[in-house]
Amino acid sequence: RERRRRQVVAGAYPLRRAGEPKVTIAVMGAVVPEALAAAERLEAAGLPADVVVVTSPGLLFRAQRARQGLDGEPTWILGQAFPEDRAAPLVTVLDGHPHTLAFLATINRVPHAALGVAQFGQSGSIDDLYRYNGIDTDAIIRAALDLAR
Repeated sequence: RERRRRQVVAGAYPLRRAGEPKVTIAVMGAVVPEALAAAERLEAAGLPADVVVVTSPGLLFRAQRARQGLDGEPTWILGQAFPEDRAAPLVTVLDGHPHTLAFLATINRVPHAALGVAQFGQSGSIDDLYRYNGIDTDAIIRAALDLAR
C-alpha cells in the first residue's frame, strides 16, 4: 500500500501487469476504463498488455530529464512504472493533447502511438466524442495491434 502511494505521488503506477507484455498502455485521466477494457481484449486475442496510470506527466518528464543528466529530480519512478525488462511498444492515451505523454516512449526507447484529443470544441455523448477523437477502446486496440506487428 505504501509503495503504491509513493508511486502515485511520484507520477505513475502500474495498474495491470501481463505475464510477458507485448504492448504497454500508459493512460491518464478519464479514459482508464477504456484502457483496461482494451488490455483485456488484447490479452484475449493473444497480445498481453500492461497498463500504467500516469498521475503526473510533469514529474515523469522531470525524472526522465534527470536520467539524461539534465535535472536533479529522483528517477526511481521510471524503473517502477516502466521497467526496462518489461519494455514493449507503447500506446499513450488521455483525454487531452496526445503530445502530453509522447515523451514516455523515450524512457525505454520503444515504438509509440500517441492517442488524444487534437481538436477541441465538439459536443456529443462521451462514447461519440471518444470515438471521434480516437481514444475509445477500439482505437487503443487498433494502435496496439499496429505497433505489435
